[in-house]
Amino acid sequence: MSEKIRGLLDRIRAFMESDVYALEQETSPKSFFSILPELEQKRMKVKEMGLWTPQVPEAWGGLGLSLAEFGQISEVLGRSPYGLFIFNCNAPDAGNIEVLISQGTEEQQERFLRPLLAGAIRSCFSMTEPEHAGSNPVEMSTTAVEVGDEYMINGHKWFTTAADGAAFAIVMAVTDPLAESPYARASQIIVPTDTPGFQRVRNISVMGEEGEGWMSHGEIVYENCRVPKSNLLGDQGAGFAVAQERLATGRIHHCMRWIGICERAFEMMCERAVTRRIGSAAPLATKQTIQNWIAESRADIDASRLMVLDTARKIDEAGPEAARTEISVIKFFVARVLDTVLDRSLQTHGALGMTDDILLSFWVRHERGSRIYDGPDEVHKSRVARRVLREYGLRL
Repeated sequence: MSEKIRGLLDRIRAFMESDVYALEQETSPKSFFSILPELEQKRMKVKEMGLWTPQVPEAWGGLGLSLAEFGQISEVLGRSPYGLFIFNCNAPDAGNIEVLISQGTEEQQERFLRPLLAGAIRSCFSMTEPEHAGSNPVEMSTTAVEVGDEYMINGHKWFTTAADGAAFAIVMAVTDPLAESPYARASQIIVPTDTPGFQRVRNISVMGEEGEGWMSHGEIVYENCRVPKSNLLGDQGAGFAVAQERLATGRIHHCMRWIGICERAFEMMCERAVTRRIGSAAPLATKQTIQNWIAESRADIDASRLMVLDTARKIDEAGPEAARTEISVIKFFVARVLDTVLDRSLQTHGALGMTDDILLSFWVRHERGSRIYDGPDEVHKSRVARRVLREYGLRL
């Protein structure tokens, strides 16, 4: 770790402890809009500290960190549900920022990217459809048909994260249905959410919570929704390639955020184990089962961190293609560790862990999806196994 990153991490940790953790009494996602004024105050403070958008190149006002460097910061910010949002590096905005920087036209960057970088607006990414398995993103029914100088979009999406209150969506839609390769049929198109024909049907209830704003998952209907062709992001038919570009780095961001959650849950478990007694008996920490959970969690978290940072380093040095296997490995490995550590911590807290008095139940509800989104664990495992077996002469 460089002195630069060590210094940044020290400053961010101090800010999280002094300004962010106190907000966590509002653990329900339904509180997003009610707590937004306080979050905006914290965002302004982050700007004043010169820590805004740390993942963004310096030319665009960020700190110009490498993927591995930002990964370490993402872990610290991930310790709170509000950390990444306060620093303007939360999903899906972070991924949309990356794509707009690399693929956006000058007009798109002025209209959509700069307000996003400033934190003046939010965005969403609209790809998954209820009629098709999300594990195969080349299968979709949403179409974008050329009509003069416009695309007319029709389709049905869901789990469009953060659509509630977003200023625009980046939509995956089929533009070239007859393309020989299924990976060349879809494009990404920017659709302002106030465009006629864009309808947010609802915020989907997940584990009993609908959520609001940034912490929501929207169901969207596109009905004769027209936008100019100039809203095409990248080349026509390159939607899948653009999506893979953002997902590779996005998995690093997600995994390091999950590790931050693991560290926080681990600390909570240890503190509970030391202080909780059953009657006049010794603390829970004296029980071998609890000790096993603590030891195994420590090993799991440390292994996860090293694996993810190693993968980030490989992407920094040679690009996502050079780390395809590693990207899949960290996705299912760290998701499993997150699930396990949260469960151990909740179990150690007993009935308290089931309540919303502490953050564990919030994380259990909202992070169970880690084993599903960005490719289900089973799909990633299959890909890893196929690549390994090729080395033994078997092609599946």
